[in-house]
Amino acid sequence: MKKILLALAILGGTAFTSFAQTKSEDSGKFSIGVEAGLPLGDAKNNSSAIFGGSLKYELPIAPSTWFTISAGYNYFPYKSEIKDDLKALGIDKSGEGFIPVKAGIKYYIENGFFAEGQLGAAFGTSSGSGTAFAYSPGIGYTFDGGFEAGVRYEGWSKNGTISQVGLRLAYRF
Repeated sequence: MKKILLALAILGGTAFTSFAQTKSEDSGKFSIGVEAGLPLGDAKNNSSAIFGGSLKYELPIAPSTWFTISAGYNYFPYKSEIKDDLKALGIDKSGEGFIPVKAGIKYYIENGFFAEGQLGAAFGTSSGSGTAFAYSPGIGYTFDGGFEAGVRYEGWSKNGTISQVGLRLAYRF
């Protein structure tokens, strides 16, 4: 996992320094967004929804093509029966938090529509939860005025897969 993170850091640093000479109208864009998702597979046994937020930076690398790097926070609240089972074991916990960090490519297809793919890592915030490989293909639309909506499938692999269908509503600036 350390090799993946090192590769992402090198890739991000290279992209930022390689395009430092771009014209100001071609400079990168930040976006900040809120996220919601529906757990899939085994994850839906423990949680019925996912909530979070994210910050993304996009850098143009070719016509209609952007390099992306993002970080966020996703919270999986436990279902009431899971909370009850944990309380019976003396554990007072209401859910799990994760910090996904990803890099990828975003391609604008036509008139604001885009396809995007990202790879990275998801770090668990609880003790002992570890780090998982993250992958996330998706589609979306960027509206005039800087607003953006996207839908994606996101999977986190580590001794099995935690996955979700996620929605991101963001503002690009």
